[in-house]
Amino acid sequence: MTSPVVRVMPETGFREIVALLAEYDITGVPVVDDDGRPLGIVSEADLLLTLAAQEDQGSLMPPPGAARPGPDGSVTAADLMSGPVICITPSTSVVAAARLMGRHGVKRLPVLDVDGRVFGMVSRGDLLRVFLREDRVIRREIVEEVLGRVEGVSPALVGVEVDQGRVVLSGTVPEPHLVPIVLNLCRSVDGVVSVTDRLSADTFGGLGPEDDSPDSPEGAGGAGGGTEGSGGGAGGRGADGRAGGARSGRARGSDAPAPVR
Repeated sequence: MTSPVVRVMPETGFREIVALLAEYDITGVPVVDDDGRPLGIVSEADLLLTLAAQEDQGSLMPPPGAARPGPDGSVTAADLMSGPVICITPSTSVVAAARLMGRHGVKRLPVLDVDGRVFGMVSRGDLLRVFLREDRVIRREIVEEVLGRVEGVSPALVGVEVDQGRVVLSGTVPEPHLVPIVLNLCRSVDGVVSVTDRLSADTFGGLGPEDDSPDSPEGAGGAGGGTEGSGGGAGGRGADGRAGGARSGRARGSDAPAPVR
């Protein structure tokens, strides 16, 4: 958000509002009451209505409706402002803020403090700046904060590549149901444009099908051990040194003769 905020009162005049927009290079200002609470927004579009309503002999288009001047001929912020005001709090996520802008067709959102007073403004440009985050910063947040928050997921087993905000996840997670959780959390990271899923679920608790550790079931032949041309038994090895049966999932063919056991 931008803070402190340029604000105007309901009685602020047309020319003064135009001068403020030009001085601070902004496109709209909140209109607040004496306590700083929002009453409306005056934008460039609201001001342009007054210009468009002027007589133009060379135009065939009818003039649009514009703010009606007061008894003394003045046009104030109270006459120009649009409402009701869509506001957010400092804890509102950039995603929620973007959705509010899209749903209500507004370009800026006042940010309110705990007392309901305007102390910041968020524009569409402010939200888009999150996509300027460096790739290394995005990757560090995913590795250190996102993956570490998912119980059972080891950041060491998940590969994270980030290029221009596009994230590619590879490696393994313990259970299939964790894949969409990881993906959704990564998509919520500021600056992420897209997430490509190349994850797989390791249902064997971290032991791959070629794990030859002595403590693994593959370290000893089972009653169903078979040759390379067979699928093998529930816990046995084929002659090619790989587990068969329940872990291999398919027969492995080879021209090499099977050794004599």
